Amino acid sequence: MTALLEVDRLRIEFPTRRGILVAVDDVSFSIEEGEVLGVVGESGAGKSVTGAAVIGLLEPPGRIGRGDIRFEGRQLNGLPQEAMRRIRGAKIGAIFQDPLTSLNPIYSIGRQLTETLTTHTDLSSSQARSRAIDLLNEVGIPAAERRVDSYPHEFSGGMRQRVVIALAICVNPRLIIADEPTTALDVSIQAQIIGLLKNLCHEHRTAIMLITHDMGVIAEMSDRVAVMYAGRIAEIGPLREVVKSPKHPYTVGLMDSIPKVGQEKDQLSHIRGAMPRLQEIPPGCPFHPRCPEAFDRCQVERPEMMDAGHPRQAASCWKYARTASHG
Repeated sequence: MTALLEVDRLRIEFPTRRGILVAVDDVSFSIEEGEVLGVVGESGAGKSVTGAAVIGLLEPPGRIGRGDIRFEGRQLNGLPQEAMRRIRGAKIGAIFQDPLTSLNPIYSIGRQLTETLTTHTDLSSSQARSRAIDLLNEVGIPAAERRVDSYPHEFSGGMRQRVVIALAICVNPRLIIADEPTTALDVSIQAQIIGLLKNLCHEHRTAIMLITHDMGVIAEMSDRVAVMYAGRIAEIGPLREVVKSPKHPYTVGLMDSIPKVGQEKDQLSHIRGAMPRLQEIPPGCPFHPRCPEAFDRCQVERPEMMDAGHPRQAASCWKYARTASHG
C-alpha cells in the first residue's frame, strides 16, 4: 500500500557567501493515513525546515537540493507555486507554534474561515459562515455564534490556537503539519489542544506530522517517532519501542535525561557537549564527538539507516552494521 506522504532522501540547502549550508541531509520517512508521526530533536536539528519543505513553505534562500516529496503518489517538489497552493489549502493543513503568524490581524476569524471554505469548496457564503460556526464549536470556542465576528487580538493564546486548528481542518485535509502546536501554551491548554488533535485522527483519519522538542507531547500523541540530530534522522520506529528500548546512543541519552516519576536521583542525566552548527558538522556520524559508544569507524564513515532489532525500528548507527540494511 502506498503511504499518504513519502519523503525520500531529502536534502535542504541554504546558499551563503561562504558556501552551502546543509540543513537537512538525506532524510527519508513516510506517513500512513490516520497516523501521527512525531518528529523530535533539539533546536536546529532540522525538524521545522523539513515540515516547511513538505508543505512548500521553505523560506528563501532555502531550497531542496535533492530528493523527493510525494503526497498521494504525486511529487510535490518542483510543482508550480499555484498548484502547490491549491494542495496546501485543500489537502494539507498547517498548525504553527505562534497562531498570530497564521491569522490575519485585520480580518475577523469568521471572514478568514469563510474565505478559506469558499476558495476550496463549493459552499456559498452563507453556508460557509454556518460551517465556520460549526468548526469553532468543534474546536471548543465558547459562544461561537458571537465570537465568529471577533478579531484575532480578542482571543487568548489558547483560543487563537483553536482558531488555527479550525482553519487547518476546515476543508478536511488528509495531512496536517503541526509545528510545535502546544509550545507557547500553558499545560492545561496543551492537554486540550492535544485532545483536539487526537480526535482529528480518530474521527477524520487525518494524518499528522507532529514536530516538537517535547517528548511528553510525542508520547501522548504519536504512533511512530523520528528522532532528528544535526539534519539527519538518528532513529525511527514505533513510539513504544523508541521510548522503552531506544537504539541510537543519542536517543538513549534523550530518554535517560527525562526524569522518571518515583525515581530519586541526586543529578539528572544529560548528554555532554552540544549539537554542532551547520557549518561545523563533523565527518562520519555527526553524533560521534558526544557519543559514549563511538569507535573508529564512527569518525570517518557516515552510517545509513539500519535495522535495529524491531521490524519497524531503524537507527543510523554502526553498532547495527551486522544486521540487514533498513532500506
